[in-house]
Amino acid sequence: MKSLRQVFQREKIVASIESLRQVFQSRKMVALLFIGFSSGLPILLVFKTLQSWMSDAGTDLSKIGWYGSLLGFPYAFKYLWSPLLDRYAPPFLGRRKGWLLIIQSLLVVSIGTMALQDPAQNLDLLAINSVIIAFLGASLDIVADAYRTEVLTEAELPIGASVFTTGYRVALIVAFAGASKLFANIFQSWQPVYLVMAGFMLVSLVLTLIAPNTEAKAPETLADAVILPFADFFQRRGVVYGASVLLFIVSYKISDAMMNAMSIPFLKAACFTQGEIGDINGFMGMIAAIVGALLGGVILTRMSIFKGLWIFGSLQAVAIIFYFALAQITQPDPAVADLATACQGAVRQPGADQLFLLSINAENFFGGMESSAFVAFLMSMCRKSFTATQIALLSSLMALSKLIVAPAGDWVKAMGWSNFFLVTMVVIIPSLMLLIYIAQLTRSITRETRAAVFNDLTNKLGEISPALTAQFQSLGLRELENLSDESLNFEKMENLADWFNPKKMPATQTV
Repeated sequence: MKSLRQVFQREKIVASIESLRQVFQSRKMVALLFIGFSSGLPILLVFKTLQSWMSDAGTDLSKIGWYGSLLGFPYAFKYLWSPLLDRYAPPFLGRRKGWLLIIQSLLVVSIGTMALQDPAQNLDLLAINSVIIAFLGASLDIVADAYRTEVLTEAELPIGASVFTTGYRVALIVAFAGASKLFANIFQSWQPVYLVMAGFMLVSLVLTLIAPNTEAKAPETLADAVILPFADFFQRRGVVYGASVLLFIVSYKISDAMMNAMSIPFLKAACFTQGEIGDINGFMGMIAAIVGALLGGVILTRMSIFKGLWIFGSLQAVAIIFYFALAQITQPDPAVADLATACQGAVRQPGADQLFLLSINAENFFGGMESSAFVAFLMSMCRKSFTATQIALLSSLMALSKLIVAPAGDWVKAMGWSNFFLVTMVVIIPSLMLLIYIAQLTRSITRETRAAVFNDLTNKLGEISPALTAQFQSLGLRELENLSDESLNFEKMENLADWFNPKKMPATQTV
């Protein structure tokens, strides 16, 4: 007879293998890949790609900056209209899938309409069109995040999050690096590039049709959709727990936001060309991020989300050491504004090219792993009845980290590039300490529930065999927790009683 320890270990291994199989066999995962793609496509089309178009048209830099800020508002405040998407459902295909297809259809039209715009002729029309795309893109994020959270079972969260993130990252490659290649090598004009991007959105729309529907119940009234998600978030585990989670979301992303804000200006200050940065960061970096996201999802099937956040976040911070080393070798001066003159005739230092490759690929690879864990964490914090509003609130908080690091350029001027990267490495430490506290709160809150399930399962086993009951009790609740993932739903463990019941045991199964 196998020991209970072996049984539980076997259950965990079987669950991990089954989760991996679903990546290749489930239409749910295929749908999540393309929904993630459609969610990631609009954002760069109205930011980096649009900035390139406006720059080529000779648009004033101040206007480019103001339009960039304007287009960021829908993503920062999308939680304001998320209750409407939670409460109301289209008359076809269900609440989540129906909204997905409606918003994707509108994005096909609005992105395609960009082919009719010309910033040199009428910048206001271009801006209006771009704001519409940003609003629809933020709305698609709301519904896609809610759908992903509702359609995935607890066991599927890590893999599902990594598949969705992979689709999102591929879209970022297509929307900027791919669009830039189309412009430079084929069209020499931005209008047909946006028509091609509209075609990619249309493909995602068609493939969304295979997505399974979700069954989560909608709030009964609009007031419920507005009030209950916020009340539920704080009442479910307490105000202290809820506030700690919100503070963690903001602080955990500060290091990442600092790098996003200053990595490209640093590389240009270090005299790397736009072509070098585009090729390495736009393609190799994104591929590294995709591999990291997939690997992160696989690893998360064998460890808790909390542990994954801690390890992956630490690795991403440590990887910044390559940027620090590159800054030490190249010694760029942050006070120099005329980079073209400063870099003219500059001699590349030995080892700079290798560190350039390591910096970008390490940052993106570990960033992809961290993103998988972070997305899974956000989903685990939401109740399926209010996913649109709750996850919109949580993801909108990430925008606060970008506002916090708005003076990053001034920080670089004050302390220099090397010190800036050292600060970026250590700024994540408080959030990692807070994560440990949140994990401890999670264990203490669920301890009573786990103990009750343990006692109930002990009683059920006692009805089958006193010997099994004694063995189970000797294993103990604490050891049972060590054998199980921290995020395991202990209510589901009642099904394990079937392993020990000869009447329900499959003929090929021996315990």
